[in-house]
Amino acid sequence: QVQLVESGGGKVQPGGSLGLSCVASGRIFTIYTMGWYRQNPGKERELVATITSDGITNYADSVKGRFTISRHNAKNTMYLQMNGLKPEDTAVYYCNADGVITIGTLTSADYWGQGTQVTVSS
Repeated sequence: QVQLVESGGGKVQPGGSLGLSCVASGRIFTIYTMGWYRQNPGKERELVATITSDGITNYADSVKGRFTISRHNAKNTMYLQMNGLKPEDTAVYYCNADGVITIGTLTSADYWGQGTQVTVSS
């Protein structure tokens, strides 16, 4: 079984910065893509940013130039540095690991963390 645990959420004033971390644990052989998604009550979960094991990144237009995604493959850890935060960035942020191959299997699976709240407010 694979578990994802996010950390680093909190409350910050507009224009401030926060850093999120996600650690994947379990009998992991490799993870192809890791990503951050966010969701507000009554709305669909939306993509924030993704990064492949080769370091290829993809960002939502709304966060380009403000957020930076990175990962440490050997530690199965992913980060999201958020700068210039806006009230509309307020949401629960979820960590996702896609294309996870565990040791001893030949199949891949998709996993989600429990989420961490980010609130941008004065």
